[in-house]
Amino acid sequence: MDYLQLVGKNILVTGVANRKSVAWQSAQLLEQAGAHVIYSVRSEQRKESLKKLLGDRDVYICDVEHQSEIDRLKEEVSQKYDSLHGMIHSIAFANYSEGWVPFHETLREDFLQSINVSCFSLIALSNAFQDLLDKEQGSVVTISISTTRMAAENYGYMAPVKAALDSSLCFLAKSFSKFSNVRFNAVSPGLLKTSASAGIPGYVDSYLHAEKATLRKHAVQTSEVANTVAFLLSPRSSGINTQGIVIDAGMDTNYFDEEIIKGNQ
Repeated sequence: MDYLQLVGKNILVTGVANRKSVAWQSAQLLEQAGAHVIYSVRSEQRKESLKKLLGDRDVYICDVEHQSEIDRLKEEVSQKYDSLHGMIHSIAFANYSEGWVPFHETLREDFLQSINVSCFSLIALSNAFQDLLDKEQGSVVTISISTTRMAAENYGYMAPVKAALDSSLCFLAKSFSKFSNVRFNAVSPGLLKTSASAGIPGYVDSYLHAEKATLRKHAVQTSEVANTVAFLLSPRSSGINTQGIVIDAGMDTNYFDEEIIKGNQ
């Protein structure tokens, strides 16, 4: 039974890093649902490192920091495909190479680079592919975070960047509504075990704390995030637009959990 109605649909997936990444697990689920997945990775080196994982699938190179590469990606994809049903934007970057610093000491160049890669790239990719996206059932899904209002010090300036990403969804959906029914939504997970998160200073401690705060005492799995991504890309979610779907296993309602309170005494 084709419940998701994705058989034969073309989906562009950006941001695959390895087997643990949200982009990869989402892509796997889409392929299982019968969709044709087109991959875009940052560099030739990344493509080479993913050779065993991606096999003979269609893989294109695009460093979203450069508009010329986004334009080239659109041109190359459009030469082979006459339409896209959807797109996954799973791209984010923050420079933690110098370790943790107080938020007010954030370097201008680091903040602006993160905005460019993590937020503006969604706008630029959507604009580039607007003519290719299915005007009636097209869907764009980005990966955000469960909350941008909780000041986790080690996450630093990435939370304000994700807040800008969340806001951009609304404006993209409004712009596209003038000529299409393309939808824009975010999947907003709690803390995950991914290679990207491993680069955040002190992440393991935050992850273990977040796990205790979930109602089920078991952290959110990347596969659970992928399930929601696939649903939002499918026509089954046609009434959902400009939303951030939080996947945190109830963490945001459980701050006063007895176990956590007693553990802090």
